[in-house]
Amino acid sequence: MLKRFLLFVFSVFYWIWFILTNITFFSIALIIWTVTVLFDKRLVILHFFSCFWGHSYIWLNPLWPLKITGRNNIKRGRTYVIISNHQSMVDILVLFGLFRHYKWVSKKENFSIPIIGWLMRLNRYIEIERGRTRTYLNMMKKINNTLGRGSSILMFPEGTRNPGQGLGPFRDGAFRMALENKVGLIPVILNGTADTMPKGKIILTGKQRIRMKVLPEILYESFREKKPGELMSEVREIMIKEYAEISDSMNDQMNTR
Repeated sequence: MLKRFLLFVFSVFYWIWFILTNITFFSIALIIWTVTVLFDKRLVILHFFSCFWGHSYIWLNPLWPLKITGRNNIKRGRTYVIISNHQSMVDILVLFGLFRHYKWVSKKENFSIPIIGWLMRLNRYIEIERGRTRTYLNMMKKINNTLGRGSSILMFPEGTRNPGQGLGPFRDGAFRMALENKVGLIPVILNGTADTMPKGKIILTGKQRIRMKVLPEILYESFREKKPGELMSEVREIMIKEYAEISDSMNDQMNTR
């Protein structure tokens, strides 16, 4: 009972702090955008500030210890399609910890969130509006233009959160983009975020270990002859295997304590 009360109190203060710092950080972001937009065409500086902003909510939360491996597999100055599994909204804060230049590809509803959505628009992140052919084609055109200008993109191929164990079904859009634009794929595995904050709740669940593993680049030359669906299935199998290995490692660490 005491633990639940303490978590409730911590959660209240955490969200108050989150809201107040969002207001402050957005003001800084607006200044950065104003000063840099004319010469920083890809908004690299603004995005790196956004990474610092978003990831600070992981750094400064003692309940969410995070271990990152393989970040150097994302080479600076290279263009990729980065894909990650998706367990909770906390994934976004964790993935900002990549500290590499990319544009998020996110559902349209997120762009309507006060402050967060405003920042996404400032960064020229890319909207997805599901179920409409015209908007889907516009999204694909924006992705092509973004990759063509040298900015990587980051997508969740599951399309929605999958809070259960393992990975959900993939959609082939990210793989189609990698093929069309002749760029490599970078898979990222997240584990532990599903238990940080269950869907639809705001009370934190207690201390949860989080792991993010960046896998080596899958070079375009290795899949250039494949169809999107075939490539999607192969990459998903790689990610399923890596996810299982990370889960086993985390369980072993828990059992040895």
